[in-house]
Amino acid sequence: MHDHSQIDFETLLAGAALRVEAMLDALLGARPLPGEIDRPQRLLAAMRHGVLNGGKRLRPFLVMESAALIGADGEAVLRVAAALECVHSYSLVHDDLPAMDDDDLRRGQPTVHKAFDEAAAILAGDALLTLAFDILADPATELDARAKVELVGKLARAAGIGGMVGGQALDLAAERDAPDEAGIIRLQAMKTGALIRFACEAGAIAAGAPQADIERLAEFGSAIGLAFQLADDLLDHTSTPEAMGKATGKDAAAGKGTLVALHGEAWARRQLGGLVTQACDLVAPYGDRAAILMATARFVAERDR
Repeated sequence: MHDHSQIDFETLLAGAALRVEAMLDALLGARPLPGEIDRPQRLLAAMRHGVLNGGKRLRPFLVMESAALIGADGEAVLRVAAALECVHSYSLVHDDLPAMDDDDLRRGQPTVHKAFDEAAAILAGDALLTLAFDILADPATELDARAKVELVGKLARAAGIGGMVGGQALDLAAERDAPDEAGIIRLQAMKTGALIRFACEAGAIAAGAPQADIERLAEFGSAIGLAFQLADDLLDHTSTPEAMGKATGKDAAAGKGTLVALHGEAWARRQLGGLVTQACDLVAPYGDRAAILMATARFVAERDR
């Protein structure tokens, strides 16, 4: 159990990230798994470059802490967290491509298509997405079969046309035709919010939580998903590439509508405060056990990179 009275949140987040990195490193080993013929070396190197390149590991952290809230941890939860990080990492690899956001830097390092080439980046993303479902279905992820089916279904919905990928399509369309406020909120809930919502839901499902707890944690995830994107837009508006480890100011340059551009920085900061309060209120009934999730909500809103 965690000591909730004196939490050094960033240390906690970094410790969880190391556990996730170790799991991802093992999952992306050179030895083929049963049923695989081979693991091409260059493709594997591109996948590893796209995944094992640092980062906050916020989404897997949310899986682990949502499960811990219900009283579960262990390797199965860690594997679910790693599966989600594979989906998130694939989305970044593809999002950085010239046909999408056209970024050269990710977490202060060359993006996969710059370190390798575009074909390698496309295939690495494809393989990471597929690997996520492999991890969930693998007998090594020791969860009840019903929970595994639910996780596979919900991750597919969160990542697909009605979630993250659909949000990316709306984001690209926003360069040509700026959406109104409702359109921006819908886009962001899909592109960014869907996987964050899933992270909180997935931890509860993996822990065998009652449906009411799963729904409550999903709502918590929705609130911090909105907060995460709003904070991201503020950072894009106010930070530097050196601080962020990636290009900034790109949304404004591309003419994309954001809530910050629409309403201004002061409004956005007030909204962030409201979303943090909403998120904390949702998990307040869990008492001290919710301290880390509440700290996560504050971190999402107050981060500087």
